[in-house]
Amino acid sequence: MALPTINPTTTKAWKALQNHYNAIKQFAIKDLFLKEENRADNFKINWEDFYVDFSKNRITEETISLLLELTNQVKLKEAISAYYSGDTINKTEGRAVLHTALRGKETDTVLVDGKNVMPEIFAVKEKMKAFTNTIVDGKRKGYTNKPFTDVVNIGIGGSDLGPAMVVESLQFYKNHLTTHFVSNVDGDHVNEVLKKLNPETTLFVIVSKTFTTQETLSNANTIRKWFLKHGKKEDVAKHFVAVSTNIEKVKAFGIDQDNIFPMWNWVGGRFSLWSAVGLTISLAVGFENFNKLLKGANAMDIHFKNEEFKNNIPVVLALISIWYNNFYGAESEAVIGYSQYLNQFATYLQQGIMESNGKSIDRNGNKVNYQTGTLIWGEPGTNSQHAFFQLIHQGTKLIPADF
Repeated sequence: MALPTINPTTTKAWKALQNHYNAIKQFAIKDLFLKEENRADNFKINWEDFYVDFSKNRITEETISLLLELTNQVKLKEAISAYYSGDTINKTEGRAVLHTALRGKETDTVLVDGKNVMPEIFAVKEKMKAFTNTIVDGKRKGYTNKPFTDVVNIGIGGSDLGPAMVVESLQFYKNHLTTHFVSNVDGDHVNEVLKKLNPETTLFVIVSKTFTTQETLSNANTIRKWFLKHGKKEDVAKHFVAVSTNIEKVKAFGIDQDNIFPMWNWVGGRFSLWSAVGLTISLAVGFENFNKLLKGANAMDIHFKNEEFKNNIPVVLALISIWYNNFYGAESEAVIGYSQYLNQFATYLQQGIMESNGKSIDRNGNKVNYQTGTLIWGEPGTNSQHAFFQLIHQGTKLIPADF
C-alpha cells in the first residue's frame, strides 16, 4: 500500500484555514494571553519527561481544530499506519521506510516482503555490542599491539550528520576514546584530522550503504594511503571497519568480512543513526548508552503511532509549521537549543526536514502548489542572543522559533 495522495489545498479544511487565517492574522500573542487566562494550560503537552509549550504561537483553539481536521482529510492516520506496517511507502524507490524497526523491541514483529526483520536487527545489535566492548575495554588492539585511543567516522549526509550530532549531544557520557568525523571531500578536512592521529592507535569506521559514495570513498582512500605509510596492507583489516551492504567492494578495500556491519535498503540515510551507522556513537558512549538512546526513540515512536493527534507532540509541532509556512508565509524556522550539547542539532534537522521535504513534485507526479518545508537554522541560545536574535524579535521578518 502506498501513502495517500491527497493534495491538501483541495480539502475543505485548507479553505477553512485560509478563511480563519484572514480573520486572525492581525492578532498579537500578548492579546491572546489577555483574552484566555488558561491559555498556557490549554496549549501544552506533558509526556514522559517532556513539557511542550506551544501557547506562544499565533494560534487559537479554532486553528488547532481546523489543522486536526486537515489531518483527517489528508488521511494522516492511514499514512502513519502504512509507515509502521512495512508497506512500500517510498514510491520512487519501491521501498519500505522502517528506521522505526531499528528502535523496536525484540518481541515486535515487523514484516518486510513477508519476513520478520527483527531477528536480523538484533543480530546486528549483538555484533555492535561485542565489537564496541572489545574496543572500549582495550582487548582489541592495533597492528603494534596498542589499544585504540581514537575513532574516525568517515561518511557524509546521514552517515555523518546523525552520528556527529548524537556524539556531541551525549558528550557527558563519553568514554576515553576521542571521536573525529570526516565528511567534506575538500582535502583540508581530512588532513586536519589526520594531523592529530597516531596510526597505531586509530580505528576508522567507513560508513557507506553502497560503498560507492564519491566523497566518502575519496576520504577513505586518502586515509588508507596515509595509513599505509606506517602500516602494511594486512594491517588495514585491524584498523578499518565498514557499515555497508556492498560486501565485495568492502573486502576489495582490505576490510575483513567479520568487520562489516550490515544495513538494509529500508533504512533511509537521513534516519540511519539508529542502525549500524550508529557504530561510532556506540564506540563513543558505550553500547549500553547507545541502546538507551534506541529505547527512548522507541518510546517516542509508540507515542507518535498511538497518541490522539491533539496530544501528539510530532503531529502538533508539524501542524504548527505547516500553518506558519503556508498561511503566514514564514519561510524559515529557528531551532534554538539552550544546551551547548545541542550545538549540531539544527544542522542535523536540516537534513531531516529540508532534504526529506525538499520537493516540488507530489506523489501523483504533479507540481505542488503549496509550501513543502521550511528553512531550518539555529544555534545554541545565549550565543544566538548576541548574534541574530535582534532580527527575530525586532526585525521585519516573521520567524517562528522552537526553543
